[in-house]
Amino acid sequence: MGATQSRQQAAPGAFAAFARFVCCGGGVGLASSFAVTGLASWIPWVLANAVITVVSTLLATELHARFTFGAGGRATWRQHAQSGGSAAAAYAVTCVAMLVLQQLAASPGAVLEQVVYLSASALAGVARFAVLRLVVFARNRPQTAATAPTPPVHALLTRTAAPADPAALCHAA
Repeated sequence: MGATQSRQQAAPGAFAAFARFVCCGGGVGLASSFAVTGLASWIPWVLANAVITVVSTLLATELHARFTFGAGGRATWRQHAQSGGSAAAAYAVTCVAMLVLQQLAASPGAVLEQVVYLSASALAGVARFAVLRLVVFARNRPQTAATAPTPPVHALLTRTAAPADPAALCHAA
């Protein structure tokens, strides 16, 4: 347990975590954008994006668990599922962005597609950082308020002031 606590105490602050998130997630995202473009030459773009999103989400979640948020080990199935939910939202954002591009430009070039895809991915990535830090990996960071156990409700009720003497209440009026 001591090793787990020391790993949890080493969890980075928000700025350091964001820098690590950009390096890990951004690196995976950048590689993914090229993989989507390459795979889309063989299969429909939406399907290529879905496949690459699943693979890159699994990889990025492991990197974020081990490095970005200082969880101290592999991501749990629950963390993968929660991260997958945020990735599904990011997938929707990138798909909508690309569909809008297809509506606005009849035949966009590869460079314009990359710019639109990476811009949409960056916006979705900032939202994912917040979700991952505040929800998915929040349990793995030390919480100062959690050091003192919360007393049960009945203990709080018995700590209230003793009821006043009913006779004294009648005479006070």
